[in-house]
Amino acid sequence: MEHIDAILNGLDRYNPETTTVFQDYVSSQCENQTYDCYANLALLKLYQFNPHLGREETITNILVKSLTVFPSPDFSLCLALLPPHVLAPNPAANSLAEAVQKLNTLHSQLIGASYDQFWSSLDGDDLYADLIADVQGFEELMRVRQAVVISQTMQSVDRAVLESWLNLNGEAFDKFVKELADGC
Repeated sequence: MEHIDAILNGLDRYNPETTTVFQDYVSSQCENQTYDCYANLALLKLYQFNPHLGREETITNILVKSLTVFPSPDFSLCLALLPPHVLAPNPAANSLAEAVQKLNTLHSQLIGASYDQFWSSLDGDDLYADLIADVQGFEELMRVRQAVVISQTMQSVDRAVLESWLNLNGEAFDKFVKELADGC
């Protein structure tokens, strides 16, 4: 982490030779359930200056990780650093553009508090499973973030509605609520 901080705070931040260090750091974030917005944005900026160094898997992992901290603006900040052809509403035969559109759909559903649609989208398309596969604990992180947002905006909610929003039922729901309450 100190090495990353030194790069971020120095001139090497824009050195293309640091790209692999940042890429490895993104992989580490995915495996260890950590998140570093500034390092991820620095890598996307490096890709912007050096498009030939970009790795689609790393870009999608950064976007998926940024979803796990909603409702922060991180996802939108990441999108702003992507090339325009990737953001096209009707992606051509470009797997990165398609992935970005899928993740943008999830982001819109989260921001719009359409949590049941979020889970339906996630469960209804194999591409989503591929996109989130590298991010350990993605579904659990999303449920926790959703629960936090729900608790901040509502005084009470019907159990069936909350089960639908969190995509959990019965014992799985009870276990999640207990673990969340024990963590507070």
